[in-house]
Amino acid sequence: MNRPLRRIAVFCGVLVLALLVRVTWVQFVQSDSLANDTNNRRVKIEAYSYPRGNIIVGGNPITGSVATKGDYKYKRTFKDGPMYAPITGYASQSQGPNFLEGVYEKVLNGKDSRLFFNRAQDILTGKKPRGGDVITTIDEKAQKAAYQGLTSLKGAKGAVVAIDPRSGKILAMASSPSYDPSVFAGNTTAESEKFLALDKDKSKPMSNRALRETYAPGSTFKILTAAAALESGAVTDINAPSGAPAPYTLPQTHTQVGNDVDNSLCDKVSMKTGMQWSCNNVFLDAAHKVGTDKMRETAEKFGFNKEQFTPVRSAESLYPAKLDQPQTALTGMGQGSLTSTPLQMAMVTAGLANNGKLMKPYMVEELRGPDLSAIEKFEPTPLNPKDPQAVSEGTAKKVQEMMEYTVSDGTAKKAKIDGVTVGGKTGTAQHGADVKDERPYAWFVSYAKDKDGGSPVAVAVFVDPKDMDIPRSEIMGGALGGPIAKSVMEAVLKK
Repeated sequence: MNRPLRRIAVFCGVLVLALLVRVTWVQFVQSDSLANDTNNRRVKIEAYSYPRGNIIVGGNPITGSVATKGDYKYKRTFKDGPMYAPITGYASQSQGPNFLEGVYEKVLNGKDSRLFFNRAQDILTGKKPRGGDVITTIDEKAQKAAYQGLTSLKGAKGAVVAIDPRSGKILAMASSPSYDPSVFAGNTTAESEKFLALDKDKSKPMSNRALRETYAPGSTFKILTAAAALESGAVTDINAPSGAPAPYTLPQTHTQVGNDVDNSLCDKVSMKTGMQWSCNNVFLDAAHKVGTDKMRETAEKFGFNKEQFTPVRSAESLYPAKLDQPQTALTGMGQGSLTSTPLQMAMVTAGLANNGKLMKPYMVEELRGPDLSAIEKFEPTPLNPKDPQAVSEGTAKKVQEMMEYTVSDGTAKKAKIDGVTVGGKTGTAQHGADVKDERPYAWFVSYAKDKDGGSPVAVAVFVDPKDMDIPRSEIMGGALGGPIAKSVMEAVLKK
């Protein structure tokens, strides 16, 4: 063979070898990434060629699949979509999935590796494939009470989270205003336009205020301040006079902070009385005495400064790393640069109601295959397994005593339930660059006890009344959030 032909032969051999290497690389190395690529239309067509598994509440599905025309044979449907949207999220043929629909997408669409034998059996028998189910911890009646309570406040934005303190199970999670995931579950032009309209809506109906938004917690944070003061020894007797004057001058400043009630009710009173009337001076002074490091340490034991996974990711509630003395004092009343999600304040309340032991919040009980076999179960676990006690039992019981007194004889009376021991705390949080022009947030946290003294439910209610048609003077955590918390607790207790 002459030299030119030999060179051409070698060149062609190299090209064939390169082609074989590329084919092998695509088939065995890139196969997963290509199969999961959001632009791979064939994968989407296959994924929507059969019914998706369901998300279950109280033994009943709150999702479904309906046959459609076109390449995508089935699309998602949602029962009581707006009520459950903060839990389910959406599963859209054009937008993809999020929240539980996204976290457990492979279980719901049957692609999870643990469902391999189910898929193989379907292929052999010719049976139409189906995804697995996600069994939630949500209490249907509590969820309904939470959502209806929020939507009854016309024009309000807000969120409710209810937790079983003993296990960490999330019993309710509502956000308002909300949206119906069914309206853009397909991939038509009209459905895409509905999604864009919701996404651009200034009221942010697609925002999960329970998990993904953080706010100044206001006076509800005083229960954590009380716990920190007792745990650190800064306060030893909740009935002893605090010595904190009203109004209170922030340390190292000439700035005075007053109270929503007459200062004469709060001047130098005990921590128990301070909780009863939500006296800012008592808790500003307590946080100052505890100090920045101990305040932050206690906050972090309750979950601050970390994202929470329920398994849906929650935004990080913030107790800042660097605070001076006046800023530390302000955190004592839930103000300053302190921020919290409603989930986080529900966790604080639940931990105190459970005698200081804080359980990790979760909202999925079990994952099941299409044949109803369990493929994974979730058990209660402490938030901090190495140190389950966020605070000691003695500290928690003293905070409970103050919270229960606040319901029986103080500002949290709206949460009273006949024949039931209830602890609660109101909150009104100033925010914005000019607090005089901004309408404050309204908060309410509470728990209820059963006959054995255990607590089956703790609740956090957040209300943003910016667009509500009520006077500023009527924006109070007890008035707006108390009745909602009470209805959620009653729903759980009746069960």
